Amino acid sequence: MHFLTTKRGRLWAWLVTLLIGGLLVWGTQHDARIYHDPILQVTQVKTGTPTKETDDFHNVDRQTKQTLTGKLLNGSHRGRQLTITNTYSQSGAMDQRYHVGSQLFVVLHTHADGHLSATAKDIKRDTPLVFMLWLVVGLLLLIMQFSGFMAFLSVAANGVLFLLAILLNGSTQGAQVLWIFGSLAVVFAALTLWLVLGANRQMVITLATTLGGTAFSIIVALLVFHFTHEKGMYYESMQYVTQLPRPLFLAETLLGSLGAVMDESTDIISSLFALKRERPELSATQVFKSGRQIGSTIMGPLINVLFFIFVADTFPMAMLYLKNGNSWGYTFSMNMSMGVVQSLISGIGIVLAVPLASFLASRFMEKKVMA
Repeated sequence: MHFLTTKRGRLWAWLVTLLIGGLLVWGTQHDARIYHDPILQVTQVKTGTPTKETDDFHNVDRQTKQTLTGKLLNGSHRGRQLTITNTYSQSGAMDQRYHVGSQLFVVLHTHADGHLSATAKDIKRDTPLVFMLWLVVGLLLLIMQFSGFMAFLSVAANGVLFLLAILLNGSTQGAQVLWIFGSLAVVFAALTLWLVLGANRQMVITLATTLGGTAFSIIVALLVFHFTHEKGMYYESMQYVTQLPRPLFLAETLLGSLGAVMDESTDIISSLFALKRERPELSATQVFKSGRQIGSTIMGPLINVLFFIFVADTFPMAMLYLKNGNSWGYTFSMNMSMGVVQSLISGIGIVLAVPLASFLASRFMEKKVMA
């Protein structure tokens, strides 16, 4: 990717990226024929007058009825015009408003007299998904160049491995969930660091720190669970679980802690290698102290990022519980308690990774780091 270093090369790269993005977006808007379910493109919308709705807890919402006219884009009835109705609420909790140009998955109904009608099922979302994917990949390649390509490759490879692990877990009925996802965590870390950092000493030290910090955090959590007899652990709050919830929770926590620890370990060790490259005279003790200072700087923001992700994930359901008359205690127990535990375990891993990364880097880093 050396051509990206020239002004003309970067210009061509931007043009090619924009062209590919435009073709992808255009293609998803005209790919109805590849879908088995009927798709209706809305050509006309008539919106009624909103009506006020109040429930038993005095929550007020407004519902509006739409009359949608559109054309079928695929199937044996392709080209037929149909008129359907849609009712959406102002809150948008369980429905949404449709506009001219929206492409909807519909269910067709053929009546005894031959009349054809339809019911809206869901909106077709491949266009925004493909656009966002193109935007992420394009920015990675244009800004990060080769490093961005390797980062995208690692995400794609990990996604495939995660899908295979889910299929394997399903074939074993969840009996080996911890072994499957524990092994997957090791493969995740090794593959990601190898693709991003390369096969070198820095990668090995980062991998050892990542696995060590993750393992220590899980061990500490298991010890706390043992001595507290898991009081306050509401496994029944895990929704849609069709297998034993405790092993699944531990597997979920393991992967979450792995990501947080890997992020911090990579930052600390990369900074220490860069520092050693600039100042090769630094002793092992000085490198260790520098690692602790770097870790103390990034540890707080990283823990807060985990907290914000947790809040963003639980906020909608927590508000729904509160709006339906549930107490704060019950809302916390059913929506937030397990997430708080996961965040705390990840936070423990983040804290333990600081001295571990500093120690391993100070002891096993080359005396003179090559540029």
